[in-house]
Amino acid sequence: MCLSVPSQIVALHDDEFAVTVESLGVRRKVSRHLYMEPLEVGDYVLIHIGFVMNKIDQDDAEQSLALYQEIVESHA
Repeated sequence: MCLSVPSQIVALHDDEFAVTVESLGVRRKVSRHLYMEPLEVGDYVLIHIGFVMNKIDQDDAEQSLALYQEIVESHA
């Protein structure tokens, strides 16, 4: 089973065909080689093993992130 936390794109790196994403306060660079649709700063995406797999709706992403944050806080 795989759990993918929504990540927001914070930077595009066209020269590397990569994007930098942020999720729950953590930033990392991931590949967009497997996702050919246009991406923009501010988009929410799902990542699997370092690759963007798909773009998701902002409302859905924000709801998921709020739920994940509740889970983290309840186990702190």
